[in-house]
Amino acid sequence: MEPLTQMKCVACRSDAPTVPDAEIDELRRQVLDWEIVELDGIKRLRRVFSVDDFAQALGFTRKVGELAEEEGHHPALLTEWGKTTVTWWTHKIRGLHRNDFIMAAKTDELYR
Repeated sequence: MEPLTQMKCVACRSDAPTVPDAEIDELRRQVLDWEIVELDGIKRLRRVFSVDDFAQALGFTRKVGELAEEEGHHPALLTEWGKTTVTWWTHKIRGLHRNDFIMAAKTDELYR
């Protein structure tokens, strides 16, 4: 499988299927630090990124926001003192799409 960081997000239609569990297992190998959480019956990818202070958390949040705009796929972002929580899922399909894993991998790359 091509590295997720080399892939581009594709436009997602509302009738697109969510990623099947077997494919989730395969994709997760490239984003090991992310957890799958279920909120309101919707699977999501979530990771907390630790930094030194609020200014760094805000800077990282801004970088993730810029990436999201470039790719046309947007996360939930929570900026706090010393950490930014990033949560990816696809609103249109109420679950996980391959785009979410691509963006998780690209978010990891920003953090490095």
